[in-house]
Amino acid sequence: MLFDLPLEQLREYRPARDEPADFDAFWSQTLAEARRHPLAARFEPVDVGLTTLDSYDVSFAGYGGQQVRGWLLLPRPRSGRLPCVVEYIGYGGGRGLPLDWLIWASVGFAHLIMDTRGQGSTWRPGDTPDLVDGGSDPAFPGYMTRGIADPGSYYYRRVYTDAVRAVEAARSHPGIDPARVAVTGVSQGGGIAIAVAGVVPDLKASLPDVPFLCHFRRATEITDAAPYAEIVGFLRAHRDKVDRAFSTLSYFDGMQFAARAQCRALFSVALMDEVCPPSTVFAAFNHWAGPKDICVWPFNQHNGGEMFQVREKIRFLKAHLS
Repeated sequence: MLFDLPLEQLREYRPARDEPADFDAFWSQTLAEARRHPLAARFEPVDVGLTTLDSYDVSFAGYGGQQVRGWLLLPRPRSGRLPCVVEYIGYGGGRGLPLDWLIWASVGFAHLIMDTRGQGSTWRPGDTPDLVDGGSDPAFPGYMTRGIADPGSYYYRRVYTDAVRAVEAARSHPGIDPARVAVTGVSQGGGIAIAVAGVVPDLKASLPDVPFLCHFRRATEITDAAPYAEIVGFLRAHRDKVDRAFSTLSYFDGMQFAARAQCRALFSVALMDEVCPPSTVFAAFNHWAGPKDICVWPFNQHNGGEMFQVREKIRFLKAHLS
């Protein structure tokens, strides 16, 4: 059912951003610390039986110099440097196998998939651990409240940093054109794609689908669905940490990154989505600083447009990335 604002109001919904004064300094310092470690990107060929694509087992140094895994798929045959799509994965999923990721290389693009640290045991396996120095404070089961007492220790500080380094790893490959890189993802992957576009100024495009990690405050107030429910569950027990938790989350809210993003964007939103409510998606979309468009799927839940949206993304990237 439709439970959020009417579409005409959603298109105008642009809530105030509760932005930390040191937001830019925080992310500048975070990424500078990560870049002190050699990127050490490696691309090891792996034969999975495909005849039209080449696949590579990827590793690179992410947050804290810790190894992050992924896949790279390249079309065969190919000539010259290729445009590249860097993809981030939805909540709970991991990189799986190269056979899970055939679309973008089949279109003719290079395709780098980043494994999400600590995830990959819910619906697709992953291979990247989340190494936390000194352990972790109490957290609600899941990832949303890990380290939430401080932005420096929050889980998504590590994930967003990995994601920026994934773009740098893709650009380091000799077969990829560093000037033609786009980022994309669904749900959590879409939220990560927004964040990366906000701190990497020279991306060609960002394509967030039904994005998560946007407008945390409103999400926790209008939906009972996981994963936002993890924050509610944590605060139900830690009644004295409400302000502190939302202060931390303000460093990771998609609205802040969207306001800094200059690349072209194609969003998607589903109007019956109780996992990532439409108003939270439009909050980020309406703050996006660069050229933008959004595909609206009025009768869908968190599945969004699925292959109908993929078709729109192919058209979009052929126009703006090729």
